[in-house]
Amino acid sequence: MSKLIPVVLSGGSGSRLWPLSRSLRPKQFLGVTEDATLFQLTLQRLQGITADVMRPIVVANNDHRFLVGEQCREAGIEPLSILLEPVARNTAPAITVAALAAQERGDDPVLLVLPSDHTFANVPAFHHAVRVGLQAAEAGALVTFGIVPTHAETGYGYVKAAQALDANAAVPVAQFVEKPNLATAQAYLQEGSYTWNSGMFMFNASVFLQELAQHNPAMLSACEAAWRLGSKDLEFVRLDKEAFAQTPSDSIDYAVMEKTAKAVIVPLDAGWSDVGAWSAVWQVLPQDDQGNATRGDVLLEGVTNSYVHADNRLVALIGVDGLVVVETSDAVLVAHKDKAQDVKKVVDTLKAQKRPEVDVHREVFRPWGSYDSVDSGERFQVKRIVVKPGAKLSVQMHHHRAEHWVVVSGTARVCIGDETKLITENQSVYIPVGVVHSLENPGKLPLHLIEVQSGSYLGEDDIVRFSDQYGRV
Repeated sequence: MSKLIPVVLSGGSGSRLWPLSRSLRPKQFLGVTEDATLFQLTLQRLQGITADVMRPIVVANNDHRFLVGEQCREAGIEPLSILLEPVARNTAPAITVAALAAQERGDDPVLLVLPSDHTFANVPAFHHAVRVGLQAAEAGALVTFGIVPTHAETGYGYVKAAQALDANAAVPVAQFVEKPNLATAQAYLQEGSYTWNSGMFMFNASVFLQELAQHNPAMLSACEAAWRLGSKDLEFVRLDKEAFAQTPSDSIDYAVMEKTAKAVIVPLDAGWSDVGAWSAVWQVLPQDDQGNATRGDVLLEGVTNSYVHADNRLVALIGVDGLVVVETSDAVLVAHKDKAQDVKKVVDTLKAQKRPEVDVHREVFRPWGSYDSVDSGERFQVKRIVVKPGAKLSVQMHHHRAEHWVVVSGTARVCIGDETKLITENQSVYIPVGVVHSLENPGKLPLHLIEVQSGSYLGEDDIVRFSDQYGRV
């Protein structure tokens, strides 16, 4: 049996799950359906597929690198490699550099390509489909996994099988088709040989690269250069930006799967969801007798068929039907469940207005911990800062602001100019404008402190870094 390397694609933006999902912390890195994040659930789902499953290769957006590293550690999984895309170039280039990385040690493994933001109600059925696909991949086929449709869906592409679908075998693909209208989707459902395109694939690394060389040689050449000229940075591999930017931005469907003669399909009936909108989240979560699904501190009176997510405070609904209500610390969404896909229009408006709510939450995560902007006004800002044990912020200075730090719990090692001191609970320090300083947690417990900034400009770009253990500039 061939070695099996999962390839986890984690570069999506998840804009339809705003306001919970933001560009710098998208849905795959959030606990949307349970406490573990969708990315972590994807990693956990790999356990037990086969005896020969290896550590995964993760392909990630450069802006999400520390989220990926931290969530892998929380899940107890050490990736074989974390490849950082300097620019977004769709799934085909991401899979190509993963295939090159998989061959780095001279092996030629089978790759199982998985998006990081899907859910499965029936994990054993998922494992069974993968094992069926593995046999076909070892025989030289390019496998796609088709989701057995439960209804006439217009939001997905479809894959048509060339013969009757078989849960225990891979059959040839007849055609990949774009998202249909409702009448066409209904016809697909009745016909029986069409499945939803899941975005999941399996193939031998060398076979995929050979097919790419035949059907899209420019992409292969650019990806080979990006991989060859890339550099190691901590636990990450940074692909060369200039070379990677030259690759066409195509999906694997368009670049290879629609053109190859080696495409086969394995049907997958495992309670799949791409959690692509709040209505989909409502569908996958347990519902009460009135058809409501909730997360957080929620009170319902006379409410039916609704989804309510409360992040920070009590949310109460009375006498409504079919709503989505999502509360975060800095935004609240209220929508009819049937219009959940239109959340992307709100995100587009926020982008056009250059609003920060499209990119970040009030609480912002950093490799050293997090900060929560709890209050702000003219010439001041108050943050609650948490520093992980052993972590250190960069050595830095500010041109326009002074800072006051008050330790709430834990111990801080603070360097201000040439002076270093330990500060413990209920103690404070002052950092004047223009003075080089750093903050470190030397203890074994999280450090909690309150930071009060004051000055003429309080933006995050007023940071001059002199050294940083996380490689930031």
